[in-house]
Amino acid sequence: MSRIKACFDRLKKEGRGALLPYLEAFDPDRETSLALLRQMPEAGADLIEVGVPFSDPSADGPTIQLAARRGLKAGATLKGTLELIGEFRKGNDHTPIILMGYYNPIDRYGVERFCQDARSAGVDGLIVVDLPPEESEELAPYAKAAGLDIITLTAPTTPDDRLKTILKNASGFVYYVSITGITGTRSATEDQLKAAMARLKAATDLPVVTGFGISTPEQARIASRISDGAVVASAIIKEMAATYDEHGHATERSIPTALEKIHSLAKAVQG
Repeated sequence: MSRIKACFDRLKKEGRGALLPYLEAFDPDRETSLALLRQMPEAGADLIEVGVPFSDPSADGPTIQLAARRGLKAGATLKGTLELIGEFRKGNDHTPIILMGYYNPIDRYGVERFCQDARSAGVDGLIVVDLPPEESEELAPYAKAAGLDIITLTAPTTPDDRLKTILKNASGFVYYVSITGITGTRSATEDQLKAAMARLKAATDLPVVTGFGISTPEQARIASRISDGAVVASAIIKEMAATYDEHGHATERSIPTALEKIHSLAKAVQG
């Protein structure tokens, strides 16, 4: 059984949704991001989404764009991100890791080699935000052979016939992009989430998690009750970014403040 399925099966028995905090690899540097990654599970992360810094993050808002820029400045590469996850796996073999990124670095790396190396590093699922279902065969066979779930994205504007196409090869869980826009800019209402989940749950048996626009414990609590989990990204990065000095170096409080944010979100989700 995959780590992702085992995690959601366990949470279903516990009667609650999942918390999926986001970490941008190498932000603001490799050592700091690795230290934060290692401590996220203890702070309350059920699954962790690790972003691969990319020069043109079209789905991401200004907070994650800046994090990606810092990561690239610190020397982040796709290979380096996989090595970072491999280091994490030396001390944690149970928390699912979802790698989020864009297709260009994967294509340059070599798709088959990437999938094999990702699995060897301890990655469980992939979110490739700019790879539409019509082109998923570029990646899907190699991901499946390596035992990697491809996490598909749906949105409020996704029509029913398109939803069937998107969900056809979905595995792991479905990521519901709850707003029409970029990350970290605004939030969906509770009624909007309920309507969306009714439609999605009728179309798939996979867990559905909600992301984009979740920043507070209360929003995470609502999203994890209505759907099967809440993804929080920009709000955590802001806690880190707020503690950089004028030279862009993380201060000692950067990790504790981010962990405190994750803990407050986890407490809301678990309560």
